[in-house]
Amino acid sequence: MVDFPDAHAAADPDRPAYIMADSGTVVTYRELVDDSRDIAKLLWSRGLRHGDCVAVLMENSASFPKIAWAAQRIGLRYVTLSTRLLPDEVAYILRDSGARALFTSARHLGTAADAADATPAAEHRFVVDEPGRGFENLWQEIDSVPDEVSPEEREGVDLLYSSGTTGRPKGVVAELPLHPLGTPPGVAGLLHNQWGIDRDSVYLSPAPLYHAAPLRFTMTVHRYGGTVIVMERFDPERALELVERYRVTHTQMVPTMFIRMLKLPDEQRTGYDVSSLQVVIHAAAPCPPDTKRAMIDWFGPIVHEYYSSTENSLFTALDSHEWLAHPGSVGRAILGVPHILDESGDELPPGESGTIWSEGGLLFEYLNDPVKTTESRNERGWTTVGDLGYLDKDGFLYLSDRRADLILSGGVNIYPRESEDVLVVHPKVADAAVFGIPHDELGEVVHAVVQTAPGVIADEGLEEELLAFCREKLSAFKCPRRIDFVDEMPRHATGKLYKRLLRDRYAQPAVS
Repeated sequence: MVDFPDAHAAADPDRPAYIMADSGTVVTYRELVDDSRDIAKLLWSRGLRHGDCVAVLMENSASFPKIAWAAQRIGLRYVTLSTRLLPDEVAYILRDSGARALFTSARHLGTAADAADATPAAEHRFVVDEPGRGFENLWQEIDSVPDEVSPEEREGVDLLYSSGTTGRPKGVVAELPLHPLGTPPGVAGLLHNQWGIDRDSVYLSPAPLYHAAPLRFTMTVHRYGGTVIVMERFDPERALELVERYRVTHTQMVPTMFIRMLKLPDEQRTGYDVSSLQVVIHAAAPCPPDTKRAMIDWFGPIVHEYYSSTENSLFTALDSHEWLAHPGSVGRAILGVPHILDESGDELPPGESGTIWSEGGLLFEYLNDPVKTTESRNERGWTTVGDLGYLDKDGFLYLSDRRADLILSGGVNIYPRESEDVLVVHPKVADAAVFGIPHDELGEVVHAVVQTAPGVIADEGLEEELLAFCREKLSAFKCPRRIDFVDEMPRHATGKLYKRLLRDRYAQPAVS
């Protein structure tokens, strides 16, 4: 079991598997393995077997990885739920996934209970704190499991849902081969080979563990015997302080985190020793080029980027040197072969934007949705998640936008990301979203919503300033016609923006 926490617990039981940043709670490999085994025995005693599904609705906590590893070690599928979901959204995923057990915490017990009461799924309900509303205390129930219960251990797999930024979230079903423990999934070897995650790694995890990348990175670190520093919530200065305190070697962030760190006052931003960092990875959302250059200037050429999705049918990557030679690219493929196709399915030449398809990558299905599964494939067996982009002559991939976000105004295709990249670097802007709104003559026109930086007053003067800023850097047809202001953008904690929630506010056509 070279690539499973059990091996590290046997060799070095007191080695920290992870440390909770705010509380300072240290969970050793011995504790991780012992507690995950106990949770697995409890689930087995309740009748769960290979291929069954469990769900977790929980903030970043010391219990979260233990539950994930419990499911992983007895061949289960496990769904990790966003804590931002409403009860009916949680109930939908519980029904859709067929989850037989649901784990939660006191903080989210209300949402979990309302969701569980609305569906016959999740008949086994556990809370890691005080019991209530039909949820049993996890640790008390573990004590009642007979000693003779002995689960048949096999490798499980996550069952993760897309973010639902353009509609209902979709469950992405991966193969469950039920390999012996210590048979690592492909992503573990990829992260090890690509970025050197190993026993000496100290990985800062600043994002919610319910998302694909933080969960998979964290569990990969555990397979190789490293230590994870889990932030309960992201704070830009706190992240830098943790890098210095724990001599962090690896981290993955999203561009909004970069932007928040870069906007710290100089004395805070440069006041911490970050020399231990070897690899800083970003993904999940497009990074404005100016932001990327600023991060490379600050941290050095250790900034890496990758492009993938929950479906993981295509994986591209590049380092700082490659990005500086191909600014704006998300790299060359290391899993799957990208193809750019037009609306008719014909392949486009380098430099022309179309839908990104992957040949030879991992196959996936959307749970209980054969129509969406069929739509994600073409007659050649290639797959797509609906992103738009182009390849250059060297095979580097560039993202344009999501097809759902493309603006068609007066017959012209407009990619809102260009305007967003301009707006978000303005010193008075904390976050920005650009999208199309209905127009009675043009079909759609470009519109922006901005969250201002702290202390900045949102008024007509600021709107004019930002519009002029856009016009200085972009062609007029790409610039927003108007800007509205919000207190907080509906952004997923992983950096993805729920544009559909913004677009819904502008359902009625605008007029000239």
